Amino acid sequence: MTTLVTGATGNTGRHVVAELVRRGERVRALTRDPAANAGRFPAEVELVAGTHNEPETLDAALHGVDRLHVTVTAGLAEAGPELVRRAVAAGVRRLTVLWGGWVGPVEQAVADSGVEWTRLEAQEFMSNTLTWAASIRDEGVVREPYDLPSALVHEADIGAVAAVTLLDDGHAGQAYNLTGPESLTPSERLAILSRTLGRDITFQQITHEQAINRLTATGVSQADAEYVVGWYAESNDSSRTVDDTVPRIIGRPARTFTRWTTEHANRF
Repeated sequence: MTTLVTGATGNTGRHVVAELVRRGERVRALTRDPAANAGRFPAEVELVAGTHNEPETLDAALHGVDRLHVTVTAGLAEAGPELVRRAVAAGVRRLTVLWGGWVGPVEQAVADSGVEWTRLEAQEFMSNTLTWAASIRDEGVVREPYDLPSALVHEADIGAVAAVTLLDDGHAGQAYNLTGPESLTPSERLAILSRTLGRDITFQQITHEQAINRLTATGVSQADAEYVVGWYAESNDSSRTVDDTVPRIIGRPARTFTRWTTEHANRF
């Protein structure tokens, strides 16, 4: 059987591909530019052209596909239901969806698809720490509006859970809350990163409004900026409480933030 992975070159999608390949599966990786990304994947991965934000481009990519992994990204809310419809019409019989932070049109379309589905409700990604990289390199400073705990999850663990739920029975109709093994505040994460890098990093608190303005200055819409900053301002139990779902599904402990910092130290 063949699995198509959307968002295959992203922070989580590449780990879904890697885990499926590790388990000996036939994988198609969806990318806008297969030629430019050929070297990023094992030779046995079939790269196919297209974008999940334009489902009408995916008929060839979906041909012969039995399983589909969808990562909800910006702009997919409008196109996602059509993507799901085309996938089911093409013969996909099992879907996993990495949600966008809430049950929106794509997540609902998956739940209403009539085929086996699993929703991966990952909390904050450890890779979000990379947004600090430039200020750490340039100034040794991180500026954030809140210092509240978050049970960040390693992207490779998301990939491992996605592979299990795509390949193994018993996960249909489930919504899985995915966290890492620790709940850490930004200042606690910086302390770990400082130890890994061997240099001091300062945490400076900014206002809610400054954080929103910083995002909109990079081209993020006002609505999206308010959502992102608001998520940190009003963290809930699911986002700050360690959950045992990841180790229970993949059969090993969830990866720690210390491990993540070691893997990515060269980027800071």
